[in-house]
Amino acid sequence: MKRYLILEDGTVYTGESFGSTTFSPGEVVFTTGMVGYQEAITDQSFANQILVFTNPLIGNYGINSEDNETLHPQIKGVICHQIARVPSNWKMTESLPAFLEKNNIPGLSGIDTRELVRKLRQYGTLRGIMTDTLANIEKTVALLQNSTPTKGIISKVSTKEAYANPGLKRNIIVIDFGMKNSILRELNKRNCNVTVLPYNATASEVMELNPDGVLLSNGPGDPTEMESAAEMVAEIEQHIPIFGICMGHQIFALANGAQTYKMKFGHRGFNHPVRDLHTGKIAFTSQNHGYAVDPASIANTDLKITHTEINDGTVEGLEHIKYPAFSVQFHPDAAPGPHDADALFDKFMKLIDSHKEVPAYA
Repeated sequence: MKRYLILEDGTVYTGESFGSTTFSPGEVVFTTGMVGYQEAITDQSFANQILVFTNPLIGNYGINSEDNETLHPQIKGVICHQIARVPSNWKMTESLPAFLEKNNIPGLSGIDTRELVRKLRQYGTLRGIMTDTLANIEKTVALLQNSTPTKGIISKVSTKEAYANPGLKRNIIVIDFGMKNSILRELNKRNCNVTVLPYNATASEVMELNPDGVLLSNGPGDPTEMESAAEMVAEIEQHIPIFGICMGHQIFALANGAQTYKMKFGHRGFNHPVRDLHTGKIAFTSQNHGYAVDPASIANTDLKITHTEINDGTVEGLEHIKYPAFSVQFHPDAAPGPHDADALFDKFMKLIDSHKEVPAYA
């Protein structure tokens, strides 16, 4: 059956349908990853977005029960040039179209994804919606132009209740802004005793759990909406080691007086080269963000830049010059992507251990 993508500028793409028939507006973005479609689709950083895959074929190894980044993905659509109709893999439990249908996610194939990505790169992120009918295009375009798909989205994807992921070593609090399960996997590897708290946890709620460290997770949307989270971070960073990832990185920056801005089309994929300014080494990283920290806003803060993106100079890492706290814009947990930067979790562990050997910061 025919299916259409309508963009806020009035452009219409015609292709073939798969997945669900549930349609909602979303920001149309693209990822440059060649594999890892399951992890991307279930990454809550894509909540309320329609994801375009630049790789021409997806779905060829199906879906398995091990690689979900969340059990309830909030992505609003999947677009690809070709969907594999007969997938095959020894771990496969179902096909990608079946998975999307079960999770109320519509799919569109058969369009020129190269042309669509060129448009997004030229004009920036656009709002769009999939539909199985072209009735009332003008009305649809007007609705898209006035829609705000990702506004308030973190409150919808964050856990509503605190929960534990037990371990025997360091006591870690994770603040869930839309956390990927792979972050928990990395903490599990290090036998951490983890408690996951909602995005709106207060400083007193964090402190009463007596954590050894606090990890600020990834998540979707605009970081400036997280004012209360930034205030919480500003209060606890004086006492507890902090590690921020992606959205957590941006909130850490805001907590210390820096500013963020919306990028033209963002970084999404896992071939982004990042330079460590301490060592000069370059790592290929997994990234998924549409906002970034303004480098000009860091000058009068207690932050210093530790990592930058090779291609466009984006700020990719920060460190506090007084307190035991640091952050990165990319995903050291990868999933999907290279594991060049997973040692940052070990850096967090070492920071915690060294901090426990001295009196708490005033």
